[in-house]
Amino acid sequence: MPARVLSAALVGLDAVPVEVEADLSAQLPGLLIVGLPDQAVEESRERVRSALKNAGIPPLRQKITINLAPGDLRKEGAAYDLPIAVAILLAAGHLQLRQPWATQLFAGELSLDGSVRAIPGVLPIALLSKARGITNLYVPEANVSEACLVPGVTVYGVATLRDLALHLKGEAEIAARSSAGLPPQAALAEADVDFSAIQGQESVKRALEIAAAGGHNILLSGPPGAGKTLLARAFSGILPQMTDEEVLEVTRIYSVAGLLPPGVPLVRQRPFRSPHHSASAISLVGGGSTPKPGEVTLAHRGVLFLDEFPEFPRAALEHLRQPLEDGVVTVARVAASVRFPARFLLVAAANPCPCGYLSDPQRPCVCSPTQVLRYRKRISGPMLDRIDLHVEVPPVQFEKLAAPQPGESTAAVRTRVQQARDRQTARFTAAASGALTNAEMGLEDLKIFVRLDEATVAFLRQAVPKLQLSARGYHRALKVARTIADLAGEDTISQQHVAEALQYRPAAE
Repeated sequence: MPARVLSAALVGLDAVPVEVEADLSAQLPGLLIVGLPDQAVEESRERVRSALKNAGIPPLRQKITINLAPGDLRKEGAAYDLPIAVAILLAAGHLQLRQPWATQLFAGELSLDGSVRAIPGVLPIALLSKARGITNLYVPEANVSEACLVPGVTVYGVATLRDLALHLKGEAEIAARSSAGLPPQAALAEADVDFSAIQGQESVKRALEIAAAGGHNILLSGPPGAGKTLLARAFSGILPQMTDEEVLEVTRIYSVAGLLPPGVPLVRQRPFRSPHHSASAISLVGGGSTPKPGEVTLAHRGVLFLDEFPEFPRAALEHLRQPLEDGVVTVARVAASVRFPARFLLVAAANPCPCGYLSDPQRPCVCSPTQVLRYRKRISGPMLDRIDLHVEVPPVQFEKLAAPQPGESTAAVRTRVQQARDRQTARFTAAASGALTNAEMGLEDLKIFVRLDEATVAFLRQAVPKLQLSARGYHRALKVARTIADLAGEDTISQQHVAEALQYRPAAE
């Protein structure tokens, strides 16, 4: 009689249940897997055979048919090894489940010696178990701490197939573990570069502080050696701590991507992704025959740093327009459509021209006007319009480079950023808004949280046509003004805040 156990498949960032059925028949010995398996699942035949042999299970002289249901869902990866082995043992009568099959879920990759290897995506599998009322979750020992992040599920860490077989027979016990809640927040790791080590560039540091406080996108433009990349690297240090909700969001992404460091079940530091300018559109936004998260999703709730911004393929940059606006990426394929979160903070760095010295007061530019124009047109107007702060990074003078007095530290700047974020959190929570930062405010939020007096409105009436601001540019300038007021600890947005916000919009050409 066929035996059945429960496992799970990953679709995007979610797990869906998969039934693993095993049937033995009196035919020539063999192992057949059906149910739309990929190559990795097909190869589980050899892994399972060797694991069963080395776990002390007598060889089976029958034909074994494995069905992975539903049959129209593509099955990928090696996580089906463990449930396939358990289903075979059940069908052969070597063991019996101690509880109903629908209340237990198995996932894990088998080594040839029967040990169980870690797999990606255990956090979504644990979330599925909780949502479906699956009480017992059997996962590799290395994934137990990750699975225990989800309350309401009893987790068993399986070290070897033999241990699991003895446990299911009742001859030995695997210790049951459950969630104790998220561990307390640890201190933020220090950034590679402290703000105090960067001499000069006070105006750029101010812009970076505003970007961090409100979650605004920023473009740094200046000649080579001015410090654009260094400032971007230091920027991650002034970002505030993630909330518990953000931690789980990011951890879920990195779990599915298989990027969780060994022994680290939670991602506490905000992501900082810096792809090379040769990156393709799919690597940036995600995709593939089976959609996988791209750099914009891996940078969710963190920073996506694009150095040498104009050198990226224009088609790849144009793919960023929708996630920058909506905070999500929708990857549509014939078989399915998957949505990935992509609420990241874009930090871009660019030279003003091909040679880089157009804005350098000391070195002459050798580019022709045509070359400069062609270089700038690599970045489209709609893309630039989605960047809130456009900042010139000038060369640093010798007097500032040699100054013995250090600048303001990263910790001091981060304190002000955190205070501004706390004001935003309190404001949006009281209004039951879905936004977390000022940059995420919608039009309705702007009507509520951005109120201007008559003098400021009159100022904007003159400034908007002069700067040739689009409707998007106007709204983004108001969001930046709201952040500047938050950094100043003020509830009311004044003309001074709006004027500073407008200076970060690109000049009309």
